[in-house]
Amino acid sequence: MASTVFNTNLKSLELLHRGKVRDLYGVDSEKLLIVQTDRISAFDRVLPTPIPGKGQILTKMTQYWFKKFSDSINHHWLELEPEKFIMESEISCIANRALMVKRLTPLPIEAVVRGYIAGSGWKEYVKNGTISGQKLRDGLKLGEKLEDPIFTPSSKAKVGEHDENISYFDMENLVGSEFAAKIKEISLLLYKKAWRHCITRGIIVADTKFEFGVNKEGQLFVIDEILTPDSSRFWAKDNYALGSLPFSFDKQFIRDWLESGDFSKHNHAPEIPLQIVEGTKKKYQEALNIVCQ
Repeated sequence: MASTVFNTNLKSLELLHRGKVRDLYGVDSEKLLIVQTDRISAFDRVLPTPIPGKGQILTKMTQYWFKKFSDSINHHWLELEPEKFIMESEISCIANRALMVKRLTPLPIEAVVRGYIAGSGWKEYVKNGTISGQKLRDGLKLGEKLEDPIFTPSSKAKVGEHDENISYFDMENLVGSEFAAKIKEISLLLYKKAWRHCITRGIIVADTKFEFGVNKEGQLFVIDEILTPDSSRFWAKDNYALGSLPFSFDKQFIRDWLESGDFSKHNHAPEIPLQIVEGTKKKYQEALNIVCQ
């Protein structure tokens, strides 16, 4: 049975930041240790109930994708053993859920790529006919495949605050036109590669997000985790139909449960019932088994 880790408290390293899901520790001037906990967030709120083993699944999937794309991109993962940088008594806490990474400066945006219309993109489209200010053709249905994937950046909110879709022009103002162009190019490239990989395994990557950082020399790197059920919509190909959302292998299960109750995005997040915890864990494990087979 997978161990459950909600928070970490490593004494051998300095805790730099506790995010929605990841705890970040400083190792030295060049390296960081990222621990992927079992916390889960929805609607930019951290829920009080962990999903056992979730952090280990995210770690395995991230390592899989970074290895697969290593010839295409610069990424922050260092294939070093995290256990060598902490005390022996702390190893069990981070086992199979930690990454040693380059120490970079994160850029304040999320690079979202959408191949299908769903989520906040669908809500904006219904209201304005746009996503992140980009005009789309009339008459699209929920879940419809777009003619070409679109790049729709969002702001990077602090814990407890909400990410917001922003225009490409807004993104250029935040990170500069050169980085904006590179981020868009890399994000679309990775999405298309991942879509082709997953579709042969019966999974549709409906959308996903990437994060980026830069080193002191100004080189751009993909950071954080990539192409996991936390950051992507994974749909069952065999269950896909226009006008509805198919069976998914991601945290849409949690979002649907929250929206079926009286949860308000402005209220405290509720405890997750055991059956929802187990259902979410099962979906994440299935995503790992199918995508990374």
